[in-house]
Amino acid sequence: MKVLIDTHVLLWWLTDDRRLSRATDALLRDPATEVFVSVASLWEIGIKHANGRLTLSKPPGAFFPTVLAACRFETLPIRAEHAYAAADLPPHHKDPFDRMIIAQARVEGVPVISEDPWFQMYDVGRVG
Repeated sequence: MKVLIDTHVLLWWLTDDRRLSRATDALLRDPATEVFVSVASLWEIGIKHANGRLTLSKPPGAFFPTVLAACRFETLPIRAEHAYAAADLPPHHKDPFDRMIIAQARVEGVPVISEDPWFQMYDVGRVG
């Protein structure tokens, strides 16, 4: 199974946050699950880190390549078709990072793992 994880799910996973459900934790640990992290999530986290709203042990460019490889998570680049799909989404939600993740999931045909209630308003598969 392939899944795309939302930014907060990535952060919960990395910090062993109790808000991450056991089912989601098991799915992310399952070697049969291909876990994708959007470049939009890395960008969002980088902005929060730069603004002092999120602390990482190293700068994002040094932190994430090692951590994602250790978790066996793959990055999903933003391609032109993702940008077009994000622009075509209905304006239910204004967060550009979430809109990109939704668009990527739709274009790639993979479900999203997210606790964000806004995702329910879009035609996107959800897991967890």
